[in-house]
Amino acid sequence: MEIGAVKKVGAQLLLGAALLALAAPAHAIPAFARKYGLPCSACHEAWPMLNNFGQTFKDNGYQLGNDRDSPIYQQPGYWPIMFRVTPTWHRESNDRAAVDMVPGNAGSGLVQSTVTQSGFDVGGIDVVTAGTLSKNISFFVQPYFSNSGAGLSQAWARFDNLFKSHWLNVKFGRFELDEPISQERTLWLNNTGFFYYNYFFTPPGDNNFFTGLGNIQLGVEVSGHTPDDHTRYSVAVVNNSNGATGLQASQAYDVYANFNQSFDIPGVGLQRLGVYTFVGESPTYYQTSGGNPIPGTGQGDKGFYRVGAYGQWYVKKFDFQTFYEHGHDNVFLGNALPSNQPTLLPPGAIGPSWNGGFVEAHYNYNPRFILMGKYELVEMAKQANPAIKGNLGDLDTWSIGYRYYPIMNPRAGLAWVQEYSRIINQGVPTLSGKAGINDSYLMGFDFDF
Repeated sequence: MEIGAVKKVGAQLLLGAALLALAAPAHAIPAFARKYGLPCSACHEAWPMLNNFGQTFKDNGYQLGNDRDSPIYQQPGYWPIMFRVTPTWHRESNDRAAVDMVPGNAGSGLVQSTVTQSGFDVGGIDVVTAGTLSKNISFFVQPYFSNSGAGLSQAWARFDNLFKSHWLNVKFGRFELDEPISQERTLWLNNTGFFYYNYFFTPPGDNNFFTGLGNIQLGVEVSGHTPDDHTRYSVAVVNNSNGATGLQASQAYDVYANFNQSFDIPGVGLQRLGVYTFVGESPTYYQTSGGNPIPGTGQGDKGFYRVGAYGQWYVKKFDFQTFYEHGHDNVFLGNALPSNQPTLLPPGAIGPSWNGGFVEAHYNYNPRFILMGKYELVEMAKQANPAIKGNLGDLDTWSIGYRYYPIMNPRAGLAWVQEYSRIINQGVPTLSGKAGINDSYLMGFDFDF
């Protein structure tokens, strides 16, 4: 690749990392346990990850179907709110960083070296308030405060059980897509292992406004399920702005659909299988004023899709989450070119496509101790430009860790966490031309109240 192209790829990756760093995860709130008099373990395999009962409770609009559902039956002092903080010590290592040959002398030339950072840290404060405004009217609001700023992650209202049917629920606002393997409820905290990379993958050099299933979206969702929650569906129509507020992209809309089915194996546990698709269009150029793009005036929309399947498998104290994704972007998106100038396409240019997936395993020794492991990869199937190296963008990552909960009650939760993650990323340009390698080690407390 040319130097300019390498710089563009690097800038894109840094921007993506910065945007992901602002994504605050949503979590369980102890207020639900206080409201219904249930232990946290009733809804959580290991908070914030839901078990099957917790998924059903969430699908029912945070309701159990009894007199406590409506907030007017609660004590006046009841306030459905949660604060989560994660003070940690962590170590970050970049094995192939470009550094000045003579520190402080930019003219001394660059060399490849290992850069290591470590110390105590606090990621910020995550705030969640959720519950019911009235019987069958649910809500969820999630502001966050991080070291780099503050924002609003989710904010939505949902009408539950319309026409007295579990099959018709309507959500409106800014929300996480219906993903039973949830990025928002991940157990991982460290910088390298926190993300499900398949949820956020975009090929190097691609300028698709949409950057993954893991992003919070703006729109409306229709969902439904059987009374036992074994059969579920959801369909969401969202802005094609990748969840950004202020009408940033064009006037097109994207569609996400998810369907899953559960079945019980006697003596083993409840298993869940699902399929999903995300289909949309992204602008390739904008109306301009003085040469500057005008937000929300995107034109030349071109299509893309993500499609795949997932499973949640339980074998007594073990459980496994499996996920597969196939992605494809239009040739103009993949080459970051306006569709009204097709002559700019390089010879042999095509729409990029890729395949990826992950496996995550948990061993629940008891309700207070869980062992975790995760392996994930992404491999390019077709590059947008035949001049691009075939494996540019491939990544390979794994994580191990555990969480111990000395405190877990309806008032608060506290977990002692240790994790290690490592990634080999072919999409990160290095001086040697080899893949970028990063690893993270983290230990600390994860608590909410």
